[in-house]
Amino acid sequence: MLKKILPILLALTILLAACAPQGTPTMAPADVQGTAVSSAWTMVAMTQAANPTNTPLPPTEVPSPTSLPTFTPAPLLIPTLAPLILPTATRAASDPKDCNKPLSVGEAGPTNPMRIENESGGVIYVISFYLNPNAFGQCGYVAYNNIRIGATQIINLPKGNWWATAMINYKNGQASNSQGGFIIRPGDWDLLRIIVKKDTIGVIP
Repeated sequence: MLKKILPILLALTILLAACAPQGTPTMAPADVQGTAVSSAWTMVAMTQAANPTNTPLPPTEVPSPTSLPTFTPAPLLIPTLAPLILPTATRAASDPKDCNKPLSVGEAGPTNPMRIENESGGVIYVISFYLNPNAFGQCGYVAYNNIRIGATQIINLPKGNWWATAMINYKNGQASNSQGGFIIRPGDWDLLRIIVKKDTIGVIP
């Protein structure tokens, strides 16, 4: 910038010197040149002073990274489960309602004499009598086997409601099942006949 200003100042100085009145004493060329140079330096100094100084900008404060809030998961509330206890479905052997068992004849109350008469035409391989729960709270079964054709057998049964089933074998290799129900009443004391036929079982006095 100084190189551009100096030629302009020298031209203005020469122009002013030429236009000055002739009657006035003039300065020596060396003095004029020194004055012009001095003025030029003064203007350069003022120009430099007028220019804004390159003041370094204060450092911009960079915001420090803000730590994100930490996420703490809430604890899972899992209920404590008590151990599952399944009820047992087994029935005690002494359960009086379990009738699939041999009958305790001595605990079932008074008995009545009965006579099995085989009129089936075959051999009674087995005959079973099932007592429903009676007045003494007893139930169960009793069984007899190998009663020949036309044979009889005396037994004693407690009073109550009975169901009889007989398996009969015949000489020709055939077999049959004979069934029937009867009741021995509390007032019965005389001998009762159990008639076993090929398909039915009945009781008569």
